[in-house]
Amino acid sequence: MSFDDRPYRLGVGILLFNARGDVFVGMRADTPGAWQMPQGGIDKDEDPARAALRELKEETGIDKAEIVAQSSDWLAYDLPSELSRKVWKGKFRGQKQKWFALRFLGQDSDIRLDGHAEEVEFVRWRWAPFDELPGLIVGFKRPLYEAIAQEFAPLAAKLSGKKP
Repeated sequence: MSFDDRPYRLGVGILLFNARGDVFVGMRADTPGAWQMPQGGIDKDEDPARAALRELKEETGIDKAEIVAQSSDWLAYDLPSELSRKVWKGKFRGQKQKWFALRFLGQDSDIRLDGHAEEVEFVRWRWAPFDELPGLIVGFKRPLYEAIAQEFAPLAAKLSGKKP
């Protein structure tokens, strides 16, 4: 394994909780069968919280949500070598993200996967139990999702009414 000195792309990730404490996941348009939570890059001079709300709107059409928590630190993942030279024109080795937990304030009918003119991120969506999240993601992002699950477990339990 060789050292990769390319930087990480700065991004955000979103855990969108519904009233039952389940989390929004979408099936990626470019990777059939792969589910993930909304995420995306931070624009130049953009505040991470604003980026999270923007990415949520772009990828899901949702603009009825409020931020209730954020990760204590930035979390990173490396792309597999076969992807790292293709994705983002090969400029980044992976992504370093600030994760935000949001409470969904709308209705399922407010969710629109085709609302972004540039590209469709997800082809399907569903509400998933919080504890299933690490098992849904592609393998190279699993450690990231495990870290998210550990950090946000108390909040997920509170929002679902379950004990952690």
